[in-house]
Amino acid sequence: MKKVSDVMSTEVITIHSSATVLEAARTLKARGLHTLIVKKSHELDAYGIVSVKDIVGKVIAFGRDPKNMKVYEIMTKPCIVLNPDLGVEYAAQLLNQSNLHSAPVIQGKLLGILSITDILERSSAIEQPQEVVMLSEVRRLSDIACQVCEDNGPDSEACMQAWAAADALRLELAHQQSEVISKTPFELYQDRHSDLFETAMVEETPGI
Repeated sequence: MKKVSDVMSTEVITIHSSATVLEAARTLKARGLHTLIVKKSHELDAYGIVSVKDIVGKVIAFGRDPKNMKVYEIMTKPCIVLNPDLGVEYAAQLLNQSNLHSAPVIQGKLLGILSITDILERSSAIEQPQEVVMLSEVRRLSDIACQVCEDNGPDSEACMQAWAAADALRLELAHQQSEVISKTPFELYQDRHSDLFETAMVEETPGI
């Protein structure tokens, strides 16, 4: 899974909150951008963001004069920010849920900006969908768990831990897809090898 830092743009165009909306509009047009990051005014301040949508919806739509309006009047502040170590798929979900085109990437300082265009053009999400990658990894972990259980016994701690890794990844994928799964990989394994688990339970039961 690629991270935000792998696909973000490191060239971030910023603007002061005291700049006019006209200046912001001209910068957006000249740079071919959808959003600008609004600089912090002091160390404890938060970053803001102003977009083409803000200008169209809050200024042009009401026939207001962009020369007489300041960026701070229409910007969003504080704005949603992304961690550079966040998986691209999670970033895509956050942008979609928040109805955003872009968001700044911050970890102590402003590192970059991530847009939905960056995700489409620079991630491997189209060629290698996360669903396919994760299911492949679940199968790999399941194969490992089968071997561990065969070597150490179905009731061993090593067996339980090996299946826990496969189950955790499968449940995470189900959560991302809002999917309800009837059984985890371990439960399916138990069904296929019920005789082994029944034997193990008999051996552990006192007096039998």
